[in-house]
Amino acid sequence: MRQAFALLIVVSTAAVLAAGAVGPLAEETGALAPVPEVREPMNRGDDCLSPADLREAVAEKRVVPPIAAIRAARQAIPRAEIQRARLCRHDAGLVYLLTALRRDGHFVQVMVDGQSGQVSGQW
Repeated sequence: MRQAFALLIVVSTAAVLAAGAVGPLAEETGALAPVPEVREPMNRGDDCLSPADLREAVAEKRVVPPIAAIRAARQAIPRAEIQRARLCRHDAGLVYLLTALRRDGHFVQVMVDGQSGQVSGQW
């Protein structure tokens, strides 16, 4: 009896697949939830300078030292703790991207111009 039942299931499955009756029904009927639009971050980190390149840029006076960028970010976001600082290429120049943790637990990204040391954006 079990063998007959198993054979019936196999034959039924083969017939359905051969007829093409099974397909991506969710895609055809629109039952999938719409994919939310993902905003591309300003920088994914793939065009940031290495620590050695950062030291070289500071030594050549192409950018302000990282501590100057951190001070500028602290003035823009008081009582926030700077978690990370990176020097990255943006448009035609270099910018510091700083991640700050506010007291309410939210992370804020701060962009500081590498040459002037002034805050040029935050989000």
